[in-house]
Amino acid sequence: MFASNLETPLVYLKGVGPKRAELLQKELGVFTYEQLLHHYPFRYIDRTRFYKINELNPDMPLVQVIGKIMTKEMIGEKHKRRIVARFGDETGTMELVWFQSLKWVEDNIYRGNTYIAFGKPNFFNGSFSISHPDLETYPRQTSGGVTGNLTLQPIYNSTEKLKKSFLDSKGIQKLIYQILELHVNEVRETLPKYVLEKYKLIGKKEALINIHFPANTRALQQAERRLKFEELFFIQLQLLHNKHLRSLKFKGAVFSNVGERVNKFYNEIIPFDLTNAQKRVIKEIRIDTQRGAQMNRLVQGDVGSGKTVVALMSMLLANDNGCQACMMAPTEILARQHYESLVGMLKGELVNVGILTGSSTKKQRTILHQQLESGEIDILVGTHALIEDKVKFKNLGLVVIDEQHRFGVEQRAKLWRKNVVPPHILVMTATPIPRTLAMTLYGDLDVSIIDELPAGRKPIETLHFVEGRRMRMFGMMKEEIAKGRQVYIVYPLIKESEKLDLLHLEAGIEQLSYQFPRPQYQISIVHGKLSNADKAYEMQRFIDGKTQIMVATTVIEVGVNVPNASVMVIENAERFGLSQLHQLRGRVGRGAEQSFCILMSKDKLNPTSKKRLETMVRTNNGFEISEIDLELRGPGDITGTMQSGTIELKVADLAKDQVILQEARNTVIELLDKDPNVENPENSLLKSFLSKKIVGISFDKIS
Repeated sequence: MFASNLETPLVYLKGVGPKRAELLQKELGVFTYEQLLHHYPFRYIDRTRFYKINELNPDMPLVQVIGKIMTKEMIGEKHKRRIVARFGDETGTMELVWFQSLKWVEDNIYRGNTYIAFGKPNFFNGSFSISHPDLETYPRQTSGGVTGNLTLQPIYNSTEKLKKSFLDSKGIQKLIYQILELHVNEVRETLPKYVLEKYKLIGKKEALINIHFPANTRALQQAERRLKFEELFFIQLQLLHNKHLRSLKFKGAVFSNVGERVNKFYNEIIPFDLTNAQKRVIKEIRIDTQRGAQMNRLVQGDVGSGKTVVALMSMLLANDNGCQACMMAPTEILARQHYESLVGMLKGELVNVGILTGSSTKKQRTILHQQLESGEIDILVGTHALIEDKVKFKNLGLVVIDEQHRFGVEQRAKLWRKNVVPPHILVMTATPIPRTLAMTLYGDLDVSIIDELPAGRKPIETLHFVEGRRMRMFGMMKEEIAKGRQVYIVYPLIKESEKLDLLHLEAGIEQLSYQFPRPQYQISIVHGKLSNADKAYEMQRFIDGKTQIMVATTVIEVGVNVPNASVMVIENAERFGLSQLHQLRGRVGRGAEQSFCILMSKDKLNPTSKKRLETMVRTNNGFEISEIDLELRGPGDITGTMQSGTIELKVADLAKDQVILQEARNTVIELLDKDPNVENPENSLLKSFLSKKIVGISFDKIS
């Protein structure tokens, strides 16, 4: 019925049945025997140490004690019923207490038997107790091969719904044990022999046994290394093979001519010298666009590093070669910011720049559509409106996407269907991405990094103030405003939340009105619930210098460029992630004057919040910050909001497994250099994997 017994649905496993099978699928996403085998433990409890009862103290997290059930009785009535057992060894006695599953305890735990009791010790009324202990008969029962020595006890992720159906960690362990006992010899190898030998990796069967039931610590380490390598290897194989297929399928326009527009802009118009990093990235783009294959390049650059001018010179290069270019941003605010920045840099010369957003009028759209199709518009800046079917280009040669993680795969793909020859793709992000995450999330793109700030920029000074120093913060604001500068104040919420004790925006404005009274001071207010028109009006007042203070939620995280703003105050800074704090800080420091970022927080912080704020005070390096952010939050949290797809790693950890990831990627690069179509006999296992992955996937989606 099934190609392999491991493909059997869990409903057929003894002790599962339809209801439990449905629960396992909904709660854990596992449907077959094989999928449950790949539901790995997330930690292990070392069960090698046994304590005597007289050695216990209440500060111990988890202990195990060998003793005998001396008495067992039901106490209380109705919902207050509980079973209390007196449990003893040669050094003393303690209590074991159960409040739930009383019938099971009544029927299966026997007075006079010796058990291993495992759990958290509590001390009350002069006696120790363990509530809902994990009990095993003593001596432990093992059945050889599969179960290891049970001293490293696996702990599995479960859920409340699963636990109600007796599928807690122990219940899941029993199901996995049953599958391994019956079908372990059907586990097939997935990696080629030469890869296993090169990195001294154990086989797949041995790895699965020892990840679930490790024989000892060394066996567990070998199993983890093998499974981590495999997981990262196949991610890289899919990414890099897709990249290879795309290069074969998608040809690109050849930008062979560096013409009048690029040369005049560079030699006569641009008001500053490019950094060496900017020059290097432009050169990489030049090489890409001369190859005759579609460019797919990611440009990472810290806040204020000058990505926009790199994008503009790339678009001028497209124009010099008879092609149009477009730039897509995730919000109207950011699109308008880019439009004004491009027009400002070009000083009305060289090319015709247009803008298309959701608030463009029907008349504006009609004119713009005509100009676009006739080729009058050289560069079009816009939001999601660019992907509408009505928007047609005469000859689109380059697409620049800003903050691409905010766009879905299909949205991006619609842009490169707008030309017979697919346009070159330049993706920009001001969110520094840790190297391991970039290799995994954007592993099929070529990556450029602008790691240099323009000359004359002073590093932003970051300060951490607790509530008791609020008057000092107000004093710094007044000092900067007196110099003619402007200030941002950012709040995490608009209205008060009952769950979060935050100083919210509305209360903040009330407090500010006392410290900064009118008419001496003017305040702009911007938040996500305002209409686009109202947001634009308030921002424009701040940009024009008509207001000295902008009070906002994180709507200003990207898209506001006011060189005169020198202070960024972030309220409840402990509630923000490191990446977001860094983005917000980047709204200041855009002029030649010294700028400040003030992080306001409560007095007592948990260790993670404390490390985030200490990191912000210590460094302005976005890439260093991104690595610490990955370490603190994990890849799932960082990529969880990305429409382009999250990284679902079952065993690898991108923050800790950088060496293994690099080994896996290097192996794939070497493999594809020798065998680009994965056709050699030694790669037959990999060919099988890729054929399953590619069936039904369009090349648009691969893009």
